[in-house]
Amino acid sequence: MTGAGRDCSIANALGVVGERWSLLALREVLLGERRFDQIARNTGASRDILAARLRTLVERGVLAKVQYQERPPRYEYVPTEAGRALRPILLGLMEWGDRYVTDGPGPTRWEHDCGAELHPEMVCGHCHAPVLPGTTTLVRLGQVR
Repeated sequence: MTGAGRDCSIANALGVVGERWSLLALREVLLGERRFDQIARNTGASRDILAARLRTLVERGVLAKVQYQERPPRYEYVPTEAGRALRPILLGLMEWGDRYVTDGPGPTRWEHDCGAELHPEMVCGHCHAPVLPGTTTLVRLGQVR
């Protein structure tokens, strides 16, 4: 983290993906849209802003830029391990938006392998119990610089 403020992994993550067009571009890539024109169409981002956001996502290791055609050279964007690891974050953000921001039913629906509509929730990686208010204890807090 640079500058003043609390040393915080949330702030560090937001420095990479904490901008609207970055998250929407990542959404599109995780949905399978790999080419610049498709991503631009589906996000509504201007081409120059989208190009800058995609460049940052590639530089920070969230996406990889892969050539799929030689003449003329054309590229597509694929998620890296770091990009795929953001899927639950995007699903959680979508769930929050469906519940607290969007009027009516959410526009996108996911289904789990079990056949039920997906509503992601956070569980403890050790005991698999749901993480609910009052079930966690802060054990270390980043310092304020």
